[in-house]
Amino acid sequence: MDRWITATHAAALRRAATPVAVDLGYGAAPWTAVELLARLRAIRPDAEVVGVEIDPERVAAAALYSREGLAFVHGGFEVPLPQGRRPVLIRAANVLRQYEETEVAAVWARLRARLASGGLLVEGTCDEIGRRHVWVALDPEGPRTVTFAARLGCLQRPSDLAERLPKALIHRNVPGEPVHAFLTEFDRAWAAASPFSSLGARQRWIRSVGALRAAGWPVTDGPARWRQGEVTVAWDALAPSRV
Repeated sequence: MDRWITATHAAALRRAATPVAVDLGYGAAPWTAVELLARLRAIRPDAEVVGVEIDPERVAAAALYSREGLAFVHGGFEVPLPQGRRPVLIRAANVLRQYEETEVAAVWARLRARLASGGLLVEGTCDEIGRRHVWVALDPEGPRTVTFAARLGCLQRPSDLAERLPKALIHRNVPGEPVHAFLTEFDRAWAAASPFSSLGARQRWIRSVGALRAAGWPVTDGPARWRQGEVTVAWDALAPSRV
């Protein structure tokens, strides 16, 4: 997720008047916030990261790692930043899994309202060590894209990523829903590209994603991202078809 953010959101980070990012719900340890700061500062040396956690004990434990440009605060979806600052980025990984699907739109709206102009909300779900990950990218106006990412050597088929769909989509992986149709076609493309497996999983993935684009799916990125084990698709093509 961080790799994708720094590749696709770099221009917004560079021109931001206040380059502050939020790691929302960083969890029991602050490592994701620490890593996010390092990645963002490779693009914007004065970038700042604020880790936000609803558990006061986690905030107190993370405070030991505070330093210039890295702070930890107690809070939730209100995203409490000092002096009314608005973040150019809010990253929320594995935060909404415990909520109901019907609550997602309201949470998204609340977080989007906290963004600075040109800001980005990235919300998704990954496994414990980040080998499989799916996230939605939203700007202040609403959802824009869905990205599927995997460590390809650990992937048997693209639909294995279904278990990591974000809350807005995970219950929609059923016949008749766009995300189910996408993953089904992705598996077919993966099977058809099996001859390329002798060249490695990366080449097979690239061929599979190319076949998806040729079939009309609105893939928004290109081979440079596909090589990373990613594919990004326009949100409208995968959005739930029914309430």
